[in-house]
Amino acid sequence: MKIIGIIPARYASSRFPGKPLTIIQGKPMIHRVYEQAIQAKTLTDVFVATDDERIAKVVQAFGGNVILTSNKHKSGTDRCYEVVEQLKSKDNNYDVVINIQGDEPFIDPKQIELVSECFTDTRVEIATLVKKITKSQELFNPNINKVVFNQLKNAIYFSRHPIPYIQGVDQSKWLDKHTFYKHIGIYAYRADILKKITSLKISSLEKAESLEQLRWLEHGYIIRVEETGFESIAVDIPDDLLKFSNNT
Repeated sequence: MKIIGIIPARYASSRFPGKPLTIIQGKPMIHRVYEQAIQAKTLTDVFVATDDERIAKVVQAFGGNVILTSNKHKSGTDRCYEVVEQLKSKDNNYDVVINIQGDEPFIDPKQIELVSECFTDTRVEIATLVKKITKSQELFNPNINKVVFNQLKNAIYFSRHPIPYIQGVDQSKWLDKHTFYKHIGIYAYRADILKKITSLKISSLEKAESLEQLRWLEHGYIIRVEETGFESIAVDIPDDLLKFSNNT
């Protein structure tokens, strides 16, 4: 099975312009992410997907694979699909595509391997990771996406709100009564499924929660989840850089 890891990297972030090029412990963040990704034993190839020449030049300078994409994409999923199509035109075909977050400079390669392994089950169309929630601040934070799944490890629903609701129990005790999970934002798709989901129209649930994966669920696609015990630090705004020591 040929698996490609794609790291979408946009320069024009509204909250942190130029984020992929910010220096983390002596190297551009995109370089850090790439170094982690290529350590994943399940990946056949790794590419950075960017719409900006500045990012492309940095990736080329450290010897990485990079493809320039359109600046019209609304999501990393769409950008990944363009990369797959560009490579397909050069007779480079892949069975599975993994969308690796470009703002997690120390993502664990084992997480990439974990989501890759979901596709040994031929029924899996899309896969992602979840982690147990251990703090009430996380449970009630709308910026942390929650997920519930069935006994087959297929996602039932994703929400910014805590799910499920615990009837008759004070919210301060919810974590004592039920195991809640948050979504870890790495996605993997079979190549043929990626093509299909990028053509879907935005759904009502996606509009309500502003969560792309709800579009896929609402259209009947199966999202397999696997549990991880690790969560890497993401960089959303400049202040997040304070989470790393020895930044230069």
